[in-house]
Amino acid sequence: MTSLIKKNASGHAGDGDANLLVNEVVGVPGGIGEAARLARSAAYDSFLRGLLAGREGVALLAVGGLGRRQCAPYSDLDLVLLHAGVPGTDELAASIWYPIWDAGLRLDHSVRTVAEALSVAQDDVKVALGLLDARLIVGDQALADALIRTAADHWRRTAVRHLPGLREVTAARWQAHGELAFLLEGDLKEAAGGLRDVGLLRAISAAGITDALRPAVRAAHLRLLDTRDALHQQVGRRVDRLVAQERGGVAALLALEDGDALLRRVAGDARTVSHALDDAFRAAERLRSGRSRGGNGRPVRRPVARDVVEHDGELVLARTAIGARPDPSLSLRVAAAAATTRLPIARATCEWLAAYCPPLPAPWPAEARAALTTLLGAGPGLVPAWETCDRYGLVDGWLPEWTRLRSLPQHNPVHRYTLDRHLVQAAHEASRHAREVERPDLLLLGALLHDIGKGLTGDHSTVGVPLAQAVATRIGLPPSEVALIGTLVRLHLLLPDVATRRDLADPVTIASVAEAVGDTGTLDLLHALVRADAAATGPAAWSDWKGRLVAELVVRVRTALDTGVLPEPPAPDPELLAGPLPVVHLTGDRVSVAAADRRGLLATVAGCLALHRLEVISADASVVDGRALVECRVQPRYGLPPDPVSLRADLRRAVGGDVSVTQRLRGRALAARGGGAAPRVVWHREAATDAVLLELRAADAAGLLYRVTCALDDAGALVRAARISTLGADVVDAFYLVGGWPDDDARARLEAAVLAAV
Repeated sequence: MTSLIKKNASGHAGDGDANLLVNEVVGVPGGIGEAARLARSAAYDSFLRGLLAGREGVALLAVGGLGRRQCAPYSDLDLVLLHAGVPGTDELAASIWYPIWDAGLRLDHSVRTVAEALSVAQDDVKVALGLLDARLIVGDQALADALIRTAADHWRRTAVRHLPGLREVTAARWQAHGELAFLLEGDLKEAAGGLRDVGLLRAISAAGITDALRPAVRAAHLRLLDTRDALHQQVGRRVDRLVAQERGGVAALLALEDGDALLRRVAGDARTVSHALDDAFRAAERLRSGRSRGGNGRPVRRPVARDVVEHDGELVLARTAIGARPDPSLSLRVAAAAATTRLPIARATCEWLAAYCPPLPAPWPAEARAALTTLLGAGPGLVPAWETCDRYGLVDGWLPEWTRLRSLPQHNPVHRYTLDRHLVQAAHEASRHAREVERPDLLLLGALLHDIGKGLTGDHSTVGVPLAQAVATRIGLPPSEVALIGTLVRLHLLLPDVATRRDLADPVTIASVAEAVGDTGTLDLLHALVRADAAATGPAAWSDWKGRLVAELVVRVRTALDTGVLPEPPAPDPELLAGPLPVVHLTGDRVSVAAADRRGLLATVAGCLALHRLEVISADASVVDGRALVECRVQPRYGLPPDPVSLRADLRRAVGGDVSVTQRLRGRALAARGGGAAPRVVWHREAATDAVLLELRAADAAGLLYRVTCALDDAGALVRAARISTLGADVVDAFYLVGGWPDDDARARLEAAVLAAV
């Protein structure tokens, strides 16, 4: 048998060989599903029984996946050799472990007496949980029963005391691995809502604290196990992370439509597991700490809203609400009460509402609209309350559109959430700006609906408008407010797109935004929505400089809307117009240069900044009194600011025409070229007062602005401004080219020059 094995330096079969050996030597079958897992477990059992002859005082126990009979195609084996102090235990253990390694299997093993195993379990909660899955493979039945029975009894007696510490360990694991429901490449075992959390639910159920393994959780667990089976089979080795390149193959093995369908299923199952675990931990906490009790020893009931009372730390329905025919707004009112009090809704209450709360009429009654506004504006309590209601199907009764949005993945890496969670998070973030707008209720609803068009064909800002307006109409808003919701959806990207891609000093820019927005009330709503959307997207979607640019745009547009007069462009820094040339100023995130008037100054400055690992956010070039001025806003590319002395010296030499600096720029820039999808050039004819706009959409790379401005300069174009917008791994760079609209040949020549530079 060992002659078939290629061993690594440690003497164990390498991962690449283990798969073949497991199948040929041990005879473990592949396949997906519960029957396949049981067959694998039986094959392992048969193999292991042949390694230990029956003898008293010794037992071989399986824990982990084999103990539960849930072996994935390439699972590890977790084994405990239990003994009653018999001599020769070390030699016996070696005679078992080495054939397992020789068979190419990965092994986690221990050798202990019953007392030793229980002592370790008492000190290490992970070991205690593992023993709950212990199962005899071969050997002394009485010895195995003594450990299994005692470990289970010990867990039941001590679980409530252990769970707070276990919860801390679990939270640290979640922090390290993230939430499986919202990850594009999540770990099916370790991430929040994964298989490890199902093990916690099983342990809490074993302690008798609560019925944590309800049918929905069991079904989610089986689907997650199937997904891991398919992932092992697809990759051909033990792996738990569902990476992007394997999604399509795994989906096909599970008979799902595509990788997105797989992600949605995994997300739904992970959310079911996470919600059940939160509920189970709360039950354990109630049991551990106890709640205030009345004179009869029962938990105190405290009214918190109409038809809603707090009972033992959870929200339940008042007795009068259960006895009477419920009104359609009851589920929304319960959700609003949960969000504002930050108390969980009892599971039985959610089930009752799902079964007996009648559907909302169209249009909604005023009470339902008010409850929705309260729910959306509740701040931190919104997300857990909404998630609970969604787990029990209540949200589908409020918004039938939610079925399409639920767990829809967003493949742009700047997004940290699935689409439905992003929308709820945006409403939560919008509540922070509620006092800045005239209609906070419309801000909250607009935040909830702003991306409702995603997942459909076309620009989601456009296709989402009729969908959002239909929701607003069904909720019962008047036509003017329905139209405003449509405007918020259609224009929710306007301010950040213009602020980062257009020249804010150009009157045409301000006039076009003012015309699109129409009034200051809508402008305030859009400004609040932009910030909420960015905060709900993730840290990569927003930055201080982007916030300043958007705020500057809002101020200029407000001036135009209030006065009807377009603001004057800012005057150049007077210090750039005085003193001997060249002049170099470094102030915060601004780099300003004045030099003798010549072509290519913008490209030279951009290249020098790239050499010092500075990203250019915006750049303006002009000629005043015979001086060429370049003013840039910058940020460190890798978070570390450059040495200002070295940067100032290089800028002075470069703009003065030092050839050695130029050579350094070209060599460093060429080495920094990035990859990505094919770049594209888009022209805008009337986006500026005195220029045409060339927009480059390409993969981000260090030195890109330098290369493109050099190419435009070599092609005879004069660039007076540039705006750089980074979107994850891509950029949208806008270049203002002085002069009239170029003819077809000139445009083709400029496009070719730009694309060649990329």
